[in-house]
Amino acid sequence: MMRRLAAFAAILVVVGGAAAAQGIQTADTQLADAALEARALALHKQLRCLVCQNQSIHDSNAGLASDLRILVRERITTGDSDEEVLAYMVDRYGDWVLLKPPLKASTLALWLGPLAILIVAGTVAAFALRRAATAAPAPEPLTPEERRRVEELLRESQP
Repeated sequence: MMRRLAAFAAILVVVGGAAAAQGIQTADTQLADAALEARALALHKQLRCLVCQNQSIHDSNAGLASDLRILVRERITTGDSDEEVLAYMVDRYGDWVLLKPPLKASTLALWLGPLAILIVAGTVAAFALRRAATAAPAPEPLTPEERRRVEELLRESQP
């Protein structure tokens, strides 16, 4: 039993040492070359976090954003240009991964959707306001008989 524990401990030491020797990269591990790191940060700010959806992977704390930051740095260290890194991400995740997707037929809804919603909302509001203004006509004045009856009712209700 002791031999097995010793063997298991030795395996853990060897595996742990190998991982440390390889320099396991985390999302916050910066590249040694400052120019490459600056490129990576610029690319991080252009890519959307697919979990948060309204943040760049640079600003997001989501696990997927962390993985994407590592992937961008790996692609840069293998020699990819900025355009190649972005193309790789778009091929893998679609145009949605870009914070500023290109204007083309497949992304037309992304670009024109907010404008269409604004136009529809404005039209609905205009019709609602117009309808509210014309829906309630002014009441007709009381006839002399109605006025006399109201005064009579008011006198009866007073002590």
